[in-house]
Amino acid sequence: MRVGVFDSGVGGLTVVKSLLEHKIFEEIIYYGDTARVPYGVKDKNTIIRYSLEALEFFKNFEIDMFIAACNTVSSHALDELRANCDIPVVGVIEPGVLALEKKIQNKDANILVIGTKATVKGGLYNDLLKSKGYEQITSIPTGLFVPVVEEGIRDGEVLDSLFDHYFEKLNQVDGVILGCTHFPLIA
Repeated sequence: MRVGVFDSGVGGLTVVKSLLEHKIFEEIIYYGDTARVPYGVKDKNTIIRYSLEALEFFKNFEIDMFIAACNTVSSHALDELRANCDIPVVGVIEPGVLALEKKIQNKDANILVIGTKATVKGGLYNDLLKSKGYEQITSIPTGLFVPVVEEGIRDGEVLDSLFDHYFEKLNQVDGVILGCTHFPLIA
């Protein structure tokens, strides 16, 4: 099987890494839209347009499955991608919630969702978590992490400063959803 993996930049390579480790597909074709990253600050119509353009790119490769490895795309463009495609289209939000649910069964746990502004504003993570019974959810848009990752910064003062900026007022957190595929690179 041949899969197409799409992200707004390099973050989707974390999904590719997992696919390679699990040896699910014979061939992986990756498209990272680094010319227009980040998507998380763009409006919904632009996110959809860029996503459909990426889908067009993959039509040249006769893929068997399309993975939207971008959380922002997964939260805003999956329906449109599926409507314009005759192969399975998978996002990353539902698998992220399922992974959290496997690790944290306590529905009273304090869950932190971090992602781009568009992903957090879209509310899909919160909706899915609530549908699973989780009520203590804090969502924080942490979009500045995306350009930091794109610049190849994985540690140091800049990253420490961003962690302080975003998380200094947080209390206890029992689980974190990394709502952007760029974030595992700095986790």
